[in-house]
Amino acid sequence: MYWGKIIGTLIGAATLKPWFVLLGLLIGHQFDRGFDARYKRFEQEGASIGRLPEEYIRPLFQTIGHLAKSDGRVSEQEIRAARAVMHRIGLGPGQVRNAISWFDDGKRAGFPLAQTVRHLRRIAARRPELRQLFVRLVLEVVLAKDRMSQKERALIWTICNEFDIGRVELAQLEAMIRAQKGFKHSPAGDADAQRVKKAYATLGIDQSATNDEVIKAYRRAMNKSHPDKIASDNPGDEAIAAAEKRTREVRTAYEMLKSRRSIR
Repeated sequence: MYWGKIIGTLIGAATLKPWFVLLGLLIGHQFDRGFDARYKRFEQEGASIGRLPEEYIRPLFQTIGHLAKSDGRVSEQEIRAARAVMHRIGLGPGQVRNAISWFDDGKRAGFPLAQTVRHLRRIAARRPELRQLFVRLVLEVVLAKDRMSQKERALIWTICNEFDIGRVELAQLEAMIRAQKGFKHSPAGDADAQRVKKAYATLGIDQSATNDEVIKAYRRAMNKSHPDKIASDNPGDEAIAAAEKRTREVRTAYEMLKSRRSIR
């Protein structure tokens, strides 16, 4: 990552003073180092979200609903992003219905955002990673649109203040999410989306499937295609090779979805 160095150098160059150019480069370098470290942790955490308690999920979706409505209208992008968060943290059908209800609850006038966030802070007092995850998931929904409104940014900063998250850390987190969003709209991102789509097709399920449904589909496909299952039929070499290939495809598809959906 080098955008910090580029921006810092350009700002310094605008002053026409060599020392400010060097200072801008140094500050940009420090930003990039922090960005890289946080980005790696960001990627690793995606596979370790695990099961979150209801006392955490409720304020999460209430807050998401509140921010989505804060500019007057909930966009289709925000709704899709909120749905994506539900799947990412592994909510089952009943939990999804609850999350939708909590999302709507957060949209109502007079929703006590500060009080809700303070309550969550007490719940996650000994787990700072849960506070960072909270801000990250909320940002993912807010940044699903083309731009963040000033009101949304002010509300995000209110949350960060309660969670002791500074402006530099928030800027790094926002930059990571925007980078991932840019990747999804790039040719490489399109190719990645096609691989994910193929993985679902290999397991014979839709992308709206729950984590439990993904696991069941994987076990069902492995039970059907594994070479050991056809051994009693005295299959030929071609049949065995085909079964082995199918087994590899099923296992590869499941490992991809397991990582993307934080299945444990």
